[in-house]
Amino acid sequence: MKKFFLLLFCAGAFAAGAVQAASSDLIARIHFAGAERISADPDSRAFTNEFCSSEARALESQTLDKLARAPGAWFRSKITAGAGDGAEQLRPLLDDLLRSEWVFEMRDTTNGSPEYTLAIRLPGERVKLWQENLQNVLRLWTKLPAQKIPGGWELKKHQPPNLVRTTYKGGWLVIGCGQNELPLTREKISEVGGPVWAVKSPVNDNGWFSANLNWPRLAQLFPVLAKLNFPKTQLQVTGVDGNLQLNGKFDLAQPLSPLDKWRMPTNTVHQPFVSFTAARGFASRLEKESWAQPYEISPTPNQLFVWALPGIPFQTFFAIPVPDANNALGQLHEKLSAHMDWQSHFMAPFALVMTNHEITWRGMPFIAPFVQAKHENSGDFLFSGFFPNTPRSKPLPPELFARLNEPNLVYYHWEITAERLPQLQNLLQLGLVLTRYKQLPADSPGQKWISHIGPTLGNTVTEVFQTAPDELTFSRKAPGGLTAMELFAFASWLEATNFPGCDLHLPPPHFRNRKPAVPPSGKP
Repeated sequence: MKKFFLLLFCAGAFAAGAVQAASSDLIARIHFAGAERISADPDSRAFTNEFCSSEARALESQTLDKLARAPGAWFRSKITAGAGDGAEQLRPLLDDLLRSEWVFEMRDTTNGSPEYTLAIRLPGERVKLWQENLQNVLRLWTKLPAQKIPGGWELKKHQPPNLVRTTYKGGWLVIGCGQNELPLTREKISEVGGPVWAVKSPVNDNGWFSANLNWPRLAQLFPVLAKLNFPKTQLQVTGVDGNLQLNGKFDLAQPLSPLDKWRMPTNTVHQPFVSFTAARGFASRLEKESWAQPYEISPTPNQLFVWALPGIPFQTFFAIPVPDANNALGQLHEKLSAHMDWQSHFMAPFALVMTNHEITWRGMPFIAPFVQAKHENSGDFLFSGFFPNTPRSKPLPPELFARLNEPNLVYYHWEITAERLPQLQNLLQLGLVLTRYKQLPADSPGQKWISHIGPTLGNTVTEVFQTAPDELTFSRKAPGGLTAMELFAFASWLEATNFPGCDLHLPPPHFRNRKPAVPPSGKP
């Protein structure tokens, strides 16, 4: 389930837009225009609706409190014993990171150790707070004195990173961290002193948010990211006609699988929709995913269709084209039986049964999951869902076929987010409780936030095209920027007790209600 939420987070990043070309040593570059500048934009309606309500403010406060404690938790084994986590000093600085414009860069250096630089636009009265609080935190953690330099200070250590420097110039506070002479930091300090920085931002774009991320290199530095297996990503977010517009590019490590002609089960898929998704060309990537390998059938599917009907919240369906549906169903049953213990891995024991060309899960409350072998004029399919399908009522719209006829279209998703969000949330909350994961609490700031913005969200459209054998470009236009599934996953992530980690596991059943043993003395 953790992998599931990480992949959903990936989907949010996947639907984004291109920025300037990366230099060969660039690991990460992120620019945020700042809430104050974005709110002044005539097209900021979507931003203010999503992030400026009282519900959003409550979630923001809780999230920043968690983030302020995170560095101390990460570095606990490396900082001076009993030094404290520095949350009190870091917390007010995070407010500025939301309000103000900033750019963060991370680059490789010749000595093999990355250099980190943050440049943030601040008024003079906030600069003193930043310099004093950062200096106090580093002194607290290292017990080393800071050395005054023109316009700021630096802290030298004997272990890497052995140099931290802050400098205020031209209205920007530049903070560098790394080894030796900090060439990237010197470059930024030089830039802020020139006339260009006096009239425009240091990233030379007008977007609200942009990022250039070398995920493979980041995974080498931070192994926890390796499980995501993200390719290099470039993205940009801005406001257009009251919507959030995301555009971008994905540089793949290997080419996509061939884009076979779309093969949709037109007799099974029917209107009215609240969402529809079509994807193809993913077989080569799926074959390398460790989480999917135990359940793969041969040949590996290369297309997927997902759609949801209004009304009953559990009517979400999936269809996968296969050469022989009966053979594929038999393979799937064998894999599911061999690699999943349906009696002990869930909140209640379930029975996996295969009869009459259909796999069913018996014993699940509210839902009746199934996988069927389907035969249609367009070929064979594995058809799956959580609730019985209703009879076909309306033919598919011509506009849908027109979109799927776009050359090199790899992924298409459309939904009415206001209707899809509560429907999908019912299904996901049930899935979480059945698999022993923490549900999103009804009284949590995250739940209150998505409940507030959900009814205001209209059509969300995402399209991804193959523009080179190893390149994808993508775009999304959405009132909230995220799909219903991404909003739920994002809120659940923010509510994780170890945020910015994502641990939603519940304790094993026999430990949940066990009270800690108390020694006879009453002392621990």
